[in-house]
Amino acid sequence: MSFDFDIKTYTPGKIICIGMNYRSHVKEQDGRFPNRPVLFSKAKSSVIKNGEDIVYPPEVKELDYEVELAVIIGKKMKNVPEAKAADYIYGYTIIDDITARDIQKSESQWYRAKSFDSFAPIGPTVVPKKEIPDPQNLKLKSYVNGELRQNGNTSDMIYGVYTLLSYISSSVTLEEGDLVATGTPAGVGVFMKHKKLLRPGDEVICEIEKIGRLTNKIASP
Repeated sequence: MSFDFDIKTYTPGKIICIGMNYRSHVKEQDGRFPNRPVLFSKAKSSVIKNGEDIVYPPEVKELDYEVELAVIIGKKMKNVPEAKAADYIYGYTIIDDITARDIQKSESQWYRAKSFDSFAPIGPTVVPKKEIPDPQNLKLKSYVNGELRQNGNTSDMIYGVYTLLSYISSSVTLEEGDLVATGTPAGVGVFMKHKKLLRPGDEVICEIEKIGRLTNKIASP
């Protein structure tokens, strides 16, 4: 493989994300389960790394976090059946799908709400797939200022990793270095009884078993 998967220099070619892919997350919203994967994208210019600041845009009023398992593609993938999808994975990392909820609600697409600069923290490392033989049995959590917000398991996914990759590859060619974010469990700030959204100065930690902790602070512009 020619692609550099060192997290310090890694920048995804494409960032393809899956919305509403955890049963618990769907239930905390409106309970309407998708009948097929919900796809959207983030700009690769939104990528930052572990320890770097998430910048709070002046126009945003509701900033939220989402811990997600991210899959890094190892070789060109097109029309690949689910049973062979694992052959095309290089490894895994964590992505925090930072979202401007007010922008997301007010516009007919999610791209801008998900793609402000610094809205895609990834890290702290890339773990080769051989170290995670079963991506559907990983604990994942998020914390804000030390308070546990999300506490789930990838077994709660509606569409598993291999199903997602096969589905995406049926229409979009996945290439070496592309990143697929697989969704988030319940516990995001906007759907709490009393909203708990991010503010400048907050520290967000996203943790996934066998990968580690991704830590970023919220900074004023």
